Amino acid sequence: MFAAYFVRATLLALSVTTALAQDWPQFLGPQRNGVYSGTNLAAIWPKEGPKRLWERSIGSGFAGPAVARGQVILFNRVGDNEVVESIAADTGKTTWTFPYPTKYRDDFGFDEGPRAIPTVAGDAVYTFGAEGTLHCLDFATGTNRWTMSATKDFGAFKGYFGFACSPLVVKDVVILNIGGRDGAGTVALDIKTGKLKWKATSDEASYSSPVLYQAGDRDVALVFSRSGLFGLAVADGAVVWRHSWRARMQASVNAAAPVIIDDTVFLSSSYGVGATLLKLKPGGVETLWSGDDSLSNHYSTSVHRAGFLYGFHGRQEEGQALRCVDAKTGKMKWEHEGYAAGSVVLAGDRLLVLTEQGELVAVAADPAKFRELARAQVLGGKVRAFPAVANGKMYARSLNQLV
Repeated sequence: MFAAYFVRATLLALSVTTALAQDWPQFLGPQRNGVYSGTNLAAIWPKEGPKRLWERSIGSGFAGPAVARGQVILFNRVGDNEVVESIAADTGKTTWTFPYPTKYRDDFGFDEGPRAIPTVAGDAVYTFGAEGTLHCLDFATGTNRWTMSATKDFGAFKGYFGFACSPLVVKDVVILNIGGRDGAGTVALDIKTGKLKWKATSDEASYSSPVLYQAGDRDVALVFSRSGLFGLAVADGAVVWRHSWRARMQASVNAAAPVIIDDTVFLSSSYGVGATLLKLKPGGVETLWSGDDSLSNHYSTSVHRAGFLYGFHGRQEEGQALRCVDAKTGKMKWEHEGYAAGSVVLAGDRLLVLTEQGELVAVAADPAKFRELARAQVLGGKVRAFPAVANGKMYARSLNQLV
C-alpha cells in the first residue's frame, strides 16, 4: 500500500554536549515561542554542514515534526492518505503508522499534504489535517482514540489553503482555531472523549495557532483569528480580550502566532496591516505601538530575546528581510536581505534560520549588528515547515526531506 512512500529525511547533529535533554513536542517548541533552551549547540559547523545521523523516506506536506520521549512524530500525506508516523529519534526506524483517507485538494495547486504540526501531550498525539480532521492517537501505539471533523461537526470552511491550526492542549482540553459556524470560531474539546467543552466567537479561522497566556491564576488561550486577537478563558471560553487586527483586502491571512513578552503580546501580519505590541490588562488591551515598517510577519513567527524581536519582514513570495527590532518601540536595529524567506529558532545567543531554499544559517542574536556565524545547505527543494530542535539535534523537512 505504501510502496510509493518515499521522501528523504535528514537528522542533523548540532550538539557539542549532552547535558540536559529537551523535547520539542509541539509547534514552536515546549513553550510555543520558538525557543530552544536545552543542550548547548555548536555556533559553527563545517562547510558541509552539521553531521547527518540518519536519513529516511516520508510523504508530502508542510507539517513540521514534533519530538518527544525518543520519538519523532511525522504528519504527512502518501497518495490519498494522511499518515501519522512515529519514528525512533536515534535510529530513524518506524515505530508505528496511522493512515487514514483524505480527499483534500488545494484550490491553488499547492502541496496537498497536512499543514499543522502534531502536538504531543501526556500519553496522546493530536493531529489536525488539511481537510479539517482531528485525531487523538495513543502515543505508544498509534491507536486512534477519537476523531473530530471541523467541517462535518462544526460547519467550518477550509479557507484558502486548508486547515492549519496546530492543536493547543491545556489541562483537560484541546483548543483549535477552526472558524466553525454558530459561534464555533474556536472550540475546546475534552482530551479523553473529543466531546465539545466550549465554543467561542464567530470569527473565521486564520492560519495562526493559539498560545497559552497566564493572567494571574487564570489560563487564557490567545487566538489570532482572521480578524484579530482573542483572549479566551481556558476554563469556559469566556472572552477576556479582543483586539481587531486584519488587513482591509479580502485576500489576506493572519498566520504568525502571537508572541508573549511578559504582560504584552506581539501581533504581526502582512498585507499592509503590519505589527503591533499590546499590553494586556484586566479591563482590556492597550496599544503600545503599531505600524507596517517594523517587523511584518507573513507566515513565519518571530522570536524574542532580551527585549528584542528577530524575524522575517515582508511578503513571503516577494522576498523578505531578516530583521531585529526593539520590542518596546518597534524601531528596527538591523536588517539583512538575501535569505529570501524562512523560519527562525532561538537557541541560546544565536538564531537558527532555516530558509525556504533549504539553507541552515546560524546568526548571532545580537541587536548591535547582524553577524552570520555559519551556513550550510541541508535540504533540497522548497522548505515551508517549521523545524524541531530537540536534545541537541535538529529535525526539519521540505516537501520531500526532513532536517
